[in-house]
Amino acid sequence: MSLTVKAYAKINLWLDITGKRSDGYHTLNTVMRRIDLYDDVTVETNGSGEVSVSCDVQNIPSDEQNIAYKAAKAFFMRTGKNMGANIHIVKRIPTEAGLGGSSADGAAVLSALNELCGHPFTVPELCGIGASLGADIPFCIAGGTAKCTGIGDIIEPVPCSDFAVLVVKPEFSCNTAEAYRKYDSSPIPERPGFDVFCASLINTRSQFSSNMYNVFEKLYCNEKIERIKTDLLEAGAKGACMSGSGSAVFGIFDSIEGAGKAAEMLGYGTKFAVKAMVLLPKS
Repeated sequence: MSLTVKAYAKINLWLDITGKRSDGYHTLNTVMRRIDLYDDVTVETNGSGEVSVSCDVQNIPSDEQNIAYKAAKAFFMRTGKNMGANIHIVKRIPTEAGLGGSSADGAAVLSALNELCGHPFTVPELCGIGASLGADIPFCIAGGTAKCTGIGDIIEPVPCSDFAVLVVKPEFSCNTAEAYRKYDSSPIPERPGFDVFCASLINTRSQFSSNMYNVFEKLYCNEKIERIKTDLLEAGAKGACMSGSGSAVFGIFDSIEGAGKAAEMLGYGTKFAVKAMVLLPKS
Protein backbone atom coordinates (compact mmCIF):
# COMPACT_ATOMS: atom_id res chain seq x y z
CA MET A 1 0.00 0.00 0.00
CA SER A 2 1.13 3.55 -0.67
CA LEU A 3 0.03 7.02 0.32
CA THR A 4 1.16 10.51 -0.74
CA VAL A 5 0.84 13.30 1.82
CA LYS A 6 1.76 16.98 1.87
CA ALA A 7 4.58 17.98 4.21
CA TYR A 8 3.90 21.63 5.04
CA ALA A 9 6.57 24.21 5.91
CA LYS A 10 6.38 26.57 8.88
CA ILE A 11 7.48 30.06 9.81
CA ASN A 12 8.44 31.33 13.28
CA LEU A 13 6.61 34.49 14.28
CA TRP A 14 8.69 34.51 17.47
CA LEU A 15 11.77 32.46 18.31
CA ASP A 16 13.85 32.75 21.45
CA ILE A 17 16.17 30.41 23.34
CA THR A 18 15.46 30.16 27.07
CA GLY A 19 18.05 27.58 28.19
CA LYS A 20 19.84 24.34 27.46
CA ARG A 21 19.08 20.89 28.87
CA SER A 22 21.63 18.33 30.03
CA ASP A 23 20.94 16.23 26.91
CA GLY A 24 22.06 19.11 24.67
CA TYR A 25 18.61 20.23 23.51
CA HIS A 26 17.85 23.94 23.80
CA THR A 27 14.59 25.09 25.40
CA LEU A 28 12.55 27.58 23.41
CA ASN A 29 9.81 30.13 23.38
CA THR A 30 8.42 30.12 19.86
CA VAL A 31 5.26 30.68 17.87
CA MET A 32 5.02 28.64 14.69
CA ARG A 33 2.57 28.97 11.84
CA ARG A 34 2.05 26.40 9.08
CA ILE A 35 2.19 27.87 5.56
CA ASP A 36 1.01 26.64 2.19
CA LEU A 37 4.41 25.50 0.93
CA TYR A 38 4.94 21.78 0.95
CA ASP A 39 6.94 18.74 -0.15
CA ASP A 40 5.09 15.72 -1.51
CA VAL A 41 6.02 12.61 0.48
CA THR A 42 5.00 9.19 -0.86
CA VAL A 43 5.25 6.25 1.52
CA GLU A 44 4.85 2.64 0.39
CA THR A 45 4.91 -0.09 3.02
CA ASN A 46 6.33 -3.56 2.48
CA GLY A 47 7.43 -6.59 4.47
CA SER A 48 11.16 -6.27 3.86
CA GLY A 49 12.06 -4.78 7.23
CA GLU A 50 14.15 -2.19 5.37
CA VAL A 51 13.63 1.53 4.76
CA SER A 52 14.70 3.34 1.59
CA VAL A 53 14.51 7.06 0.84
CA SER A 54 14.74 8.79 -2.53
CA CYS A 55 14.30 12.43 -3.51
CA ASP A 56 14.09 14.48 -6.69
CA VAL A 57 16.82 16.78 -5.28
CA GLN A 58 20.31 15.27 -5.40
CA ASN A 59 21.85 16.77 -2.25
CA ILE A 60 19.21 15.28 0.08
CA PRO A 61 20.62 12.32 2.08
CA SER A 62 18.96 8.97 1.37
CA ASP A 63 20.27 7.06 4.38
CA GLU A 64 19.86 7.20 8.16
CA GLN A 65 20.86 10.89 8.13
CA ASN A 66 17.45 11.71 6.64
CA ILE A 67 14.76 12.43 9.26
CA ALA A 68 12.20 10.71 7.02
CA TYR A 69 14.28 7.52 7.31
CA LYS A 70 14.59 7.93 11.07
CA ALA A 71 10.85 8.54 11.37
CA ALA A 72 9.98 5.31 9.59
CA LYS A 73 12.43 3.31 11.71
CA ALA A 74 11.09 4.86 14.92
CA PHE A 75 7.49 4.15 13.88
CA PHE A 76 8.17 0.47 13.15
CA MET A 77 10.15 0.10 16.37
CA ARG A 78 7.17 1.40 18.34
CA THR A 79 4.74 -0.93 16.57
CA GLY A 80 7.02 -3.91 17.05
CA LYS A 81 6.30 -5.04 13.50
CA ASN A 82 8.99 -6.18 11.08
CA MET A 83 7.86 -3.89 8.28
CA GLY A 84 9.67 -1.76 5.73
CA ALA A 85 8.92 1.28 3.63
CA ASN A 86 9.97 2.99 0.42
CA ILE A 87 9.83 6.78 0.78
CA HIS A 88 10.03 9.28 -2.06
CA ILE A 89 10.19 13.04 -1.50
CA VAL A 90 9.37 15.69 -4.09
CA LYS A 91 11.16 18.71 -2.64
CA ARG A 92 9.72 22.23 -2.77
CA ILE A 93 10.71 23.57 0.65
CA PRO A 94 14.23 25.05 0.43
CA THR A 95 16.82 23.31 2.58
CA GLU A 96 18.67 25.05 5.43
CA ALA A 97 16.16 27.90 5.26
CA GLY A 98 14.54 27.76 8.71
CA LEU A 99 11.24 26.60 7.19
CA GLY A 100 11.23 23.16 8.79
CA GLY A 101 11.52 21.15 5.57
CA SER A 102 13.20 18.04 6.97
CA SER A 103 10.98 18.06 10.05
CA ALA A 104 7.91 18.36 7.82
CA ASP A 105 9.06 15.34 5.83
CA GLY A 106 9.57 13.33 9.03
CA ALA A 107 6.14 14.34 10.29
CA ALA A 108 4.59 13.36 6.96
CA VAL A 109 6.17 9.91 7.12
CA LEU A 110 4.81 9.34 10.65
CA SER A 111 1.32 10.50 9.63
CA ALA A 112 1.32 8.42 6.44
CA LEU A 113 2.51 5.26 8.19
CA ASN A 114 -0.05 5.74 10.92
CA GLU A 115 -2.81 5.84 8.33
CA LEU A 116 -1.43 2.94 6.29
CA CYS A 117 -1.14 0.79 9.41
CA GLY A 118 -4.65 1.44 10.68
CA HIS A 119 -4.00 4.33 13.09
CA PRO A 120 -2.22 2.48 15.91
CA PHE A 121 -1.21 5.82 17.48
CA THR A 122 -3.11 8.92 18.53
CA VAL A 123 -1.87 12.34 17.36
CA PRO A 124 -0.24 13.05 20.77
CA GLU A 125 1.50 9.67 20.59
CA LEU A 126 2.77 10.45 17.07
CA CYS A 127 4.03 13.79 18.36
CA GLY A 128 5.87 11.93 21.12
CA ILE A 129 7.62 9.73 18.57
CA GLY A 130 8.46 12.79 16.49
CA ALA A 131 9.87 14.75 19.44
CA SER A 132 12.61 12.13 19.85
CA LEU A 133 13.74 12.83 16.28
CA GLY A 134 13.46 16.61 15.95
CA ALA A 135 12.05 19.50 17.97
CA ASP A 136 9.87 20.84 15.13
CA ILE A 137 8.24 17.52 14.20
CA PRO A 138 5.42 17.65 16.80
CA PHE A 139 4.29 21.02 15.45
CA CYS A 140 4.57 19.80 11.86
CA ILE A 141 2.18 16.99 12.80
CA ALA A 142 -0.24 19.29 14.65
CA GLY A 143 -0.18 22.28 12.25
CA GLY A 144 -2.14 25.51 12.58
CA THR A 145 -0.68 28.26 14.74
CA ALA A 146 0.81 27.30 18.08
CA LYS A 147 2.78 28.54 21.04
CA CYS A 148 5.58 26.00 21.49
CA THR A 149 7.76 25.68 24.56
CA GLY A 150 10.04 23.03 26.06
CA ILE A 151 12.24 21.98 23.14
CA GLY A 152 9.34 22.89 20.89
CA ASP A 153 7.37 19.78 21.82
CA ILE A 154 4.91 21.42 24.25
CA ILE A 155 2.28 22.72 21.85
CA GLU A 156 -0.57 25.06 22.72
CA PRO A 157 -2.77 26.17 19.79
CA VAL A 158 -3.35 29.94 19.73
CA PRO A 159 -5.85 32.00 17.71
CA CYS A 160 -4.30 34.15 15.02
CA SER A 161 -5.70 36.65 12.54
CA ASP A 162 -5.42 35.84 8.83
CA PHE A 163 -2.57 37.17 6.72
CA ALA A 164 -0.59 36.50 3.55
CA VAL A 165 3.12 35.74 3.50
CA LEU A 166 5.94 36.59 1.13
CA VAL A 167 8.85 34.26 1.85
CA VAL A 168 12.27 35.16 0.47
CA LYS A 169 15.06 32.57 0.39
CA PRO A 170 18.50 34.17 -0.17
CA GLU A 171 21.19 32.47 -2.24
CA PHE A 172 22.96 31.34 0.94
CA SER A 173 21.79 28.82 3.53
CA CYS A 174 22.14 28.49 7.31
CA ASN A 175 22.96 25.27 9.15
CA THR A 176 20.83 24.76 12.27
CA ALA A 177 23.48 22.94 14.31
CA GLU A 178 26.03 25.66 13.57
CA ALA A 179 23.48 28.34 14.52
CA TYR A 180 22.95 26.81 17.95
CA ARG A 181 26.70 26.41 18.46
CA LYS A 182 27.05 30.10 17.67
CA TYR A 183 24.42 30.88 20.28
CA ASP A 184 26.19 28.72 22.87
CA SER A 185 29.41 30.66 22.33
CA SER A 186 27.63 34.04 22.56
CA PRO A 187 24.29 33.59 24.39
CA ILE A 188 21.73 36.39 24.31
CA PRO A 189 19.45 37.12 27.29
CA GLU A 190 15.86 35.93 26.97
CA ARG A 191 13.57 38.54 25.46
CA PRO A 192 10.59 39.55 27.63
CA GLY A 193 7.04 39.82 26.29
CA PHE A 194 6.46 36.34 24.86
CA ASP A 195 3.04 35.81 26.45
CA VAL A 196 1.96 39.34 25.51
CA PHE A 197 2.98 38.64 21.90
CA CYS A 198 1.01 35.36 21.87
CA ALA A 199 -2.07 37.17 23.13
CA SER A 200 -1.71 39.83 20.40
CA LEU A 201 -1.91 37.36 17.51
CA ILE A 202 -5.69 37.54 17.37
CA ASN A 203 -5.53 41.31 16.91
CA THR A 204 -4.68 43.31 13.81
CA ARG A 205 -1.78 42.19 11.61
CA SER A 206 0.11 45.42 12.16
CA GLN A 207 -0.04 44.97 15.95
CA PHE A 208 1.72 41.62 16.17
CA SER A 209 3.77 41.92 12.97
CA SER A 210 5.77 44.85 14.26
CA ASN A 211 6.72 42.88 17.38
CA MET A 212 7.98 39.66 15.79
CA TYR A 213 11.34 38.44 17.09
CA ASN A 214 14.06 35.95 16.20
CA VAL A 215 17.11 35.56 18.43
CA PHE A 216 19.23 34.29 15.53
CA GLU A 217 18.90 37.60 13.74
CA LYS A 218 20.73 39.15 16.68
CA LEU A 219 23.44 36.51 16.44
CA TYR A 220 23.98 36.77 12.68
CA CYS A 221 23.73 40.54 12.18
CA ASN A 222 23.72 39.62 8.49
CA GLU A 223 23.52 42.57 6.10
CA LYS A 224 21.70 40.61 3.39
CA ILE A 225 19.01 39.43 5.79
CA GLU A 226 18.56 42.96 7.11
CA ARG A 227 18.39 44.27 3.52
CA ILE A 228 15.62 41.81 2.62
CA LYS A 229 13.67 42.78 5.75
CA THR A 230 13.96 46.46 4.83
CA ASP A 231 12.91 45.74 1.24
CA LEU A 232 9.82 43.86 2.44
CA LEU A 233 8.81 46.67 4.79
CA GLU A 234 9.29 49.29 2.08
CA ALA A 235 7.15 47.14 -0.24
CA GLY A 236 4.24 47.25 2.19
CA ALA A 237 4.81 44.42 4.65
CA LYS A 238 3.29 44.98 8.10
CA GLY A 239 6.33 43.27 9.58
CA ALA A 240 9.30 41.17 8.50
CA CYS A 241 11.36 38.52 10.28
CA MET A 242 13.77 35.68 9.65
CA SER A 243 12.32 32.19 10.16
CA GLY A 244 13.97 29.54 12.33
CA SER A 245 17.74 29.55 12.17
CA GLY A 246 17.57 31.11 8.70
CA SER A 247 18.19 32.01 6.02
CA ALA A 248 14.62 32.52 4.77
CA VAL A 249 12.97 35.86 5.57
CA PHE A 250 9.23 36.50 5.42
CA GLY A 251 6.95 39.51 5.32
CA ILE A 252 3.38 39.73 6.62
CA PHE A 253 0.84 41.28 4.25
CA ASP A 254 -2.87 42.07 4.42
CA SER A 255 -3.66 40.09 1.27
CA ILE A 256 -2.25 37.66 -1.25
CA GLU A 257 -2.57 40.42 -3.86
CA GLY A 258 -0.46 42.77 -1.76
CA ALA A 259 2.23 40.14 -1.27
CA GLY A 260 2.22 39.38 -4.99
CA LYS A 261 2.64 43.04 -5.91
CA ALA A 262 5.54 43.30 -3.45
CA ALA A 263 7.28 40.31 -5.03
CA GLU A 264 6.84 41.80 -8.48
CA MET A 265 8.02 45.22 -7.37
CA LEU A 266 11.12 43.91 -5.63
CA GLY A 267 12.12 41.72 -8.57
CA TYR A 268 13.49 38.96 -6.41
CA GLY A 269 14.98 36.12 -8.42
CA THR A 270 16.90 38.46 -10.70
CA LYS A 271 18.06 41.43 -8.69
CA PHE A 272 19.15 39.51 -5.59
CA ALA A 273 19.37 35.92 -6.88
CA VAL A 274 16.79 34.76 -4.36
CA LYS A 275 13.58 32.76 -4.49
CA ALA A 276 10.36 34.53 -3.51
CA MET A 277 7.16 32.66 -2.70
CA VAL A 278 3.76 34.23 -2.07
CA LEU A 279 1.88 31.98 0.36
CA LEU A 280 -1.11 31.71 2.63
CA PRO A 281 -1.05 30.24 6.12
CA LYS A 282 -2.41 26.70 6.24
CA SER A 283 -4.64 25.40 9.03
